[in-house]
Formats: sequence, C-alpha cells, structure tokens
Amino acid sequence: MSPRKTGLPGFDPGKLTDALYGLGWSTVKKLPEGVAVRLGRRIADTVWKRRGKGVLRLEANLARVVPDASPQRLAELSRAGLRSYMRYWMESFRLPAWSRERIKAGFTPEDIHLLEDGLKSGRGVILALPHMGNYDLAGVWVTTKLNTPFTTVAERLKPESLYDRFVAYREGLGMEVLPHTGGEAFGTLARRLRNGGLVALVADRDLSSSGMEVKFFGEAAKMPVGPAMLAVQTGAMLLPVTLWYDETPIMRGRVHPEIEVPETGTRTEKAAEMTQTLADAFASGIADHPEDWHMLQRLWLADLEPRERPGTPGGAIAPGTEQA
Repeated sequence: MSPRKTGLPGFDPGKLTDALYGLGWSTVKKLPEGVAVRLGRRIADTVWKRRGKGVLRLEANLARVVPDASPQRLAELSRAGLRSYMRYWMESFRLPAWSRERIKAGFTPEDIHLLEDGLKSGRGVILALPHMGNYDLAGVWVTTKLNTPFTTVAERLKPESLYDRFVAYREGLGMEVLPHTGGEAFGTLARRLRNGGLVALVADRDLSSSGMEVKFFGEAAKMPVGPAMLAVQTGAMLLPVTLWYDETPIMRGRVHPEIEVPETGTRTEKAAEMTQTLADAFASGIADHPEDWHMLQRLWLADLEPRERPGTPGGAIAPGTEQA
C-alpha cells in the first residue's frame, strides 16, 4: 500500500495516501461487519487479478514456504493471502469501534498461560511476531482481556501525518508506541522490561544494517536482532507468537515456548543463536498457515538488490507498520 508516483503538477502522493487511510478509519469502521468483510474480499480479489508486483512477490515468497506447490497452488495461496491481508486492514480500520466484548471474543490464542506466567514472574516479557494475521487485534486483546499494557515500535512513515495517524490509532488501543529511530528505542524497551513490563515486536523483516543472518526455509535472510538482544541484556522472557485466521470471525494464535538465553558465548553469539531459534518458530507457524503470512516485500538476501538492502543505521528493532 505505497503511493504511486505521478507527474501531475501539484500532486502529493503522500498526502493522498494519508487521506485514503483517514477515509478507511473514518468510514470502514462505520460499516456493518458483514459489509466490511465482503468489501475486503472484493478489494483483495481485484488486486489479485491485476497480478501486480506485490502479488508476484507474495507468490515468490510463498514458493519458498511451499516448495512443492504447483503454479496453480501458488496462485490459490496468493489469492487467499490477499484476502487475509485485506481482512487485517478491514479489522484494523474497525477495531476502534469494537466493544470490549467483541475484542475479548475476537482472538483465541493457544498456550496463553506461557505469557500469563511470564508476566507474573516479574522478569518482563518480549513477544516477537511475524507479519501474520492481525497483530493489532492480538495487541488490543492483551490490553483488554489481560488488562496488560505494552510497548511497541513503529516505523516512521512518510508523510509525518500518516505516521501520526498510526501512532494515535495504536495508542488509542492501549499501546505505548516508540519511533523506530536508530537505537534510541532500545534503551526505553530495556527499561520497560527491567520493570517487569511487556514489549511486543514484529520481527520477521529487518530494515536496519544490524540485522542477524538466519536460515529461513533453507535460505539466507536477515531478521532483527533486537528481541534476542533485549532478552540477553535484561533477562526478560522471549516468546514467539504466530497468528492465523480460519473461516470464523475469530482469529487464532499460539504462544510458543520461551527461547532461553544460551549459557555460553558472547552476547552477540547468544543473540545470534536465539534469533535463529526465533526464525525457526516463525517458520513453523508460517508453514502451517502460509496464506496468513503477509509478506509482500523482498525478504531473502538472494532477492534483495543492492539499493534495496536494509541500510538504516543502528536500527535493531523491527517496525510494526512497514507494510503500510
């Protein structure tokens, strides 16, 4: 959902994008849920039929996840993936209007006791998620059902007004949002964790120069080292989480077992081992529900052109809105 360039004089694509998102939050949230669901599917199918770069990239990514899939199967998965992605947006536009009861009933995670036990321990907890399902819904479920606030990080979007919309939206859902500006967020996150707090980070795509190389579905990719490094430095629990949809209005999810800090090695070596384990946990969830992994960008190093390689200095924390 990035703005297209145009040669029209006086045309500002950034302002148009901002206006379109504003229209979504102001209009879609007023629609009956069934209407919003049908609208999302219609938009997804229209985009899928156009076979644009995002759809082709999604299919190329899914080919790594499901290597034995036929072209027809990949097309089916990408269509389901676009529908899942638009379900995320329709839900996100409507979340501010959902009742507390609707929020509590909208998400059913497996093994939630792992998170609850971690919060009770006072160690602090880091939830690390890939771009699956609707992590905003999972987040507002935590603030509502578990009555637990948390801190997250968001990429600084252009124009600034669009970034402000996303921050206001997530803060309205009960989240503390820090900007993804170099390493400045890291210190604040560490303080929250040392105070026994909760941090949630989307962590399957690195936008920095400090990502850690991992094997992901058998090929080299880079993922943010921030979640693992926070656990190493603060002693907080690191819990992977994967999310998916089924045919019901309820989102599903799983809290995976804690990724423990290795007993030996330097901090960098420990973080590297933990980041690989995190990538493996993500891969297991994505393999089970590939249509709910919303990765419409290049991810594997073999696909990244030099000009597209991550290059933001010092960024160790994955942003939560890079698909916006």
